[in-house]
Amino acid sequence: MNRYRMQFAPAVWKPKLNPLVVRLFRPFRLRHQQNSQRLMQLQVTGKEPVQQLLKQGCGVMVMPNHSSHADPFTIYAAADEVGTPLHIMATWHVFHDKSWVTRWLLRNHGCFSVDREANDIGAFRQAIEILEKRPEPLVIFPEGEIYHCNDRVTPFREGASAIAIAAARRADRPIYCVPCAITYSYLSDPTPDLIQAMGDLEEAILWKRQHDRPLPERIYRFAEALLAVKELEYFRQTKQGSLPVRIRELGQHILQSVETKHEIKMADQGLPERVKAARRTILEKTEACRENPDTTLLSSLSDDLDELFLVVQTFSYPGDYVIELPSIERLAETIDKFEEDILRRPTASIRGERAAVVQFGEPVAIPKDRKQKNLATEITRQVESEVQRLLASRL
Repeated sequence: MNRYRMQFAPAVWKPKLNPLVVRLFRPFRLRHQQNSQRLMQLQVTGKEPVQQLLKQGCGVMVMPNHSSHADPFTIYAAADEVGTPLHIMATWHVFHDKSWVTRWLLRNHGCFSVDREANDIGAFRQAIEILEKRPEPLVIFPEGEIYHCNDRVTPFREGASAIAIAAARRADRPIYCVPCAITYSYLSDPTPDLIQAMGDLEEAILWKRQHDRPLPERIYRFAEALLAVKELEYFRQTKQGSLPVRIRELGQHILQSVETKHEIKMADQGLPERVKAARRTILEKTEACRENPDTTLLSSLSDDLDELFLVVQTFSYPGDYVIELPSIERLAETIDKFEEDILRRPTASIRGERAAVVQFGEPVAIPKDRKQKNLATEITRQVESEVQRLLASRL
C-alpha cells in the first residue's frame, strides 16, 4: 500500500467544477489514461438508470470499489459515457505537494479534499450541498484505501451513506446511491514482467530466485516468509494455522496493543473504523505535544502511527486471494502490493495494456425518515453487497 503522510490536513481544497474545462481536457485525460495507466479500452454498463436520475433532477451519489490507482481516470471516463462531469471527494494527499496547475485542474474537475483522520465537517457539508443542489453526481469511494483486490470488496465505511442520509433529510429532491463496480483485465500477457518482479522481491529478502516453482506458489511462499518475520517480531514465535487466520491475528494483536496503550475502546467496530479512531487520537496527542516539544513522546507517537499503518497493510492481504483463483490479474495485484510494501515503490508498476469495465448497479433510494434506526448501516450493506455481486459476475 502507498505510504502517506499521517497528519491532519494542512489546508482545504474546495471544488470549482467547470464543465467547459472538463470538456476541453477530455483528450488530455484520455491520453494520460492510456500513457500512465495503460488503459486502452473501457466498457460501461447500466448507465441508463443513472442518466434517467440526472435527467429527473435527482441528487446522485456514485459509490465504487477502489482497487487501483487508475480508478479516478476510469470513473471520469465512465462519466464521459454517461454524459456528465463529476464531483469527487478525495483525500487531501491528492492535492498536497502538487503544482498549482495540477490543483487547478483537480478542482475544476470537481475534486475536493477530505481529512480522513479527522471529523471533517467542512467536507461533510460540501458533500451534502452537492447532493442537495448540484446537477452533477458525487463520487465517494467507501473503502477509503486502495487495497489492490480487483475481485473483492473490502468492507465499505458508513461515512458515504451518512452523507446521503443527511442530504436526503434536507433536500427538496430525491437522493439516490448508485453502486458501481470497477474491474480491470490485461489485454497483453504480463507474465514475463511478473516473473521478473517476483525474482526482485525474492532477492530483496535474501532469497534466490525460485525459477523452478510456479508463480502462485512463489507468491504464497513469499507471503508466508514475510508473515513469519512479523510474527517473530511481535509474538517471538511463528504461529500455526492458515495464512488468512494468521494475518488477522497479527493485525488484531498490533491494533489491540495500540488501543490499550491509548485507552481506546472500540472493539465492537470494524477494523478500518478502529484504525481511524486510533489515528485521530494519536494525531491529536501529536499536535498537543508539539506545543511543548517532547522528543521522546513524539517518537513514541510516530512509532504508534507506523504500527497502525502495518495493521492496514495486513488487512489488505486476504491471505487466500491467489490460491482461490490464480488469475493473471490476482497474481499481478498481489505482486503490486509487494512492490509498494517491500520495495517501497510509490505506486505499483503497470505491466501491460489493460481494459476496464464499469458496471452501475440498481440505484438505492434514500428515505427521508428521521426515525429509521441503523439506516446508514443498512444502506452501506446494501450497496456493498451489490458491488460485490457485480464484481463476482465478471469472474
